[in-house]
Amino acid sequence: MRLAKTRSTASAACRAGHVRVNGARVKPAHAVRAGDEVRLRQGELARVVVIVRVITKRVGAADAAECYLDNSPPPPPREKAVAVAARDRGTGRPTKRERRSIEKLLGRAAR
Repeated sequence: MRLAKTRSTASAACRAGHVRVNGARVKPAHAVRAGDEVRLRQGELARVVVIVRVITKRVGAADAAECYLDNSPPPPPREKAVAVAARDRGTGRPTKRERRSIEKLLGRAAR
């Protein structure tokens, strides 16, 4: 399966206990069968896949994606970027007044 980018990151996730097959923690060499449910935690994201068919040799990510059904919950919405005060290049350091307005924009309290 191609749920992790490399084999070493996949085995590290198994050793850390982030991979479960049918609810049980597994070691990196655990064999999966068709119909098994694999849960993988990657950071804050959780992936849930059901194995459709097992492949015996290494294939590309696109071919491997056809071998499982992805039942993962949708990722949380991304936070919108905060407006950052931009200055033109070559204008030098901000004045005290400009600095205070920048800190007000960024939500930092004035001392």
